[in-house]
Amino acid sequence: MSSPATQNTPDIVTEIKRIFALQQKQQWDSKASTAEQRKVKLQKLKDAVEAHADDIVAAVRQDTRKPEQEIRITEVANVTANIQRNIDNLDDWMKPVDVVPSMNPEDKANIVLEARGVCLILGPWNFPLGLVLGPLAAAIAAGNCCMVKLTDLCPATASVAAAIIREAFDENEVALFEGDVSVATALLELPFNHIFFTGSTRVGKLVMAAAAKHLASVTLELGGKSPVIVDQGVDVKKIAGDLAGAKQFNGGQACICPDYVLIGAEQKQELVDTFQARVKENLYDEDGNIKKENIAQIVNPQNFARIQSLFDDAIAKGAKVAVGGVLEESDRTIHPTLLTDVTPDMKIMQEEIFGPILPVMTCDSIDDAVTYIEARDKPLALYVYSNDQGNIDKVLNRTSSGGVTVNGVFSHYLENKLPFGGVNGSGTGSYHGVFGFRAFSHERAVYRHQNS
Repeated sequence: MSSPATQNTPDIVTEIKRIFALQQKQQWDSKASTAEQRKVKLQKLKDAVEAHADDIVAAVRQDTRKPEQEIRITEVANVTANIQRNIDNLDDWMKPVDVVPSMNPEDKANIVLEARGVCLILGPWNFPLGLVLGPLAAAIAAGNCCMVKLTDLCPATASVAAAIIREAFDENEVALFEGDVSVATALLELPFNHIFFTGSTRVGKLVMAAAAKHLASVTLELGGKSPVIVDQGVDVKKIAGDLAGAKQFNGGQACICPDYVLIGAEQKQELVDTFQARVKENLYDEDGNIKKENIAQIVNPQNFARIQSLFDDAIAKGAKVAVGGVLEESDRTIHPTLLTDVTPDMKIMQEEIFGPILPVMTCDSIDDAVTYIEARDKPLALYVYSNDQGNIDKVLNRTSSGGVTVNGVFSHYLENKLPFGGVNGSGTGSYHGVFGFRAFSHERAVYRHQNS
């Protein structure tokens, strides 16, 4: 079996076109494959991931300095569990859905989920393997051929991914390409049937524009500023613990990470005190030194500089450092930070932070929080802490977001029976579980007249 782990060469465009032509030819056999044949492919992928588990940990640590346990959960265990979920449910997912014709009930009709064809999967740097192999498993389950490109910011991980793909697939089924942005640009020139992209809103617009040239369908998993609304009468200590853990996880570099907090003025100090206590407990030794092995570094100097500029702008405009505030440029470590006295005119309230800094704004009521969110782009995630069902309903009815978790964080993402995706600026389309299978499938209407 082979798969091109291709670096940038003068022949890269030729190689990409060669593989694409092979997959265009193969797509019809892949589309016609049975559930059992697809399960065999998925099992090979799962086996390859398990065989390279230690290599994955070493590579992701080299690229990102993530804690090992985080890597084993997000880049290995979650990946293999997701592949197994596709295997376990594929027979049911592939069953046609019967429909009773309204004009002539004697005829027969059904909806068949068929493969889209040749798909392109472009991955991000924050979870470089998990957010590529998850969609890939769904694409294979749906009967597609795929070309895959990991981010060039994680070259060691891309190399391991290439080895995994080579072991599991022939290049006419799945091929992975390494290299810089020029490789992704060359891939986007081709007339794929579907493009699945995870990354920033800025790049998502470029992907959507490229897809439009060929009228390719897209799934765009983007981001945005995910708010946390704190109602009166809730356990602020629990909330502070949730937020401290969320901002430590992957160094705050997750698309669903809480991006700012809206809270009553009288609750603010308890939030600050408990957040500080939880961070100290989780991340610092007895001498007050941060344990850097327990928090991922910011991915590259450019992103560190971007976060630094957001922080500096906030401070210059009057924000106060309530917790943390240490940004170590030498190794791109940002200590979990809580900012208070934050105002909407600050850049940190206008751009997604994607780091372990959490701005806190005070508001007088749920109505004020809802009004603030209504006036802004639709976020990928929204978190509301409340014991008042009426207020919870008000937030759900008066806001829009990709998903919502009530009285917690991340849970709507972790539940694979729910669709995960954004809306407008935070993305288009969804996946996870059966929704991933559907994302890589076309709903084909089939009507059969009975012989007269």
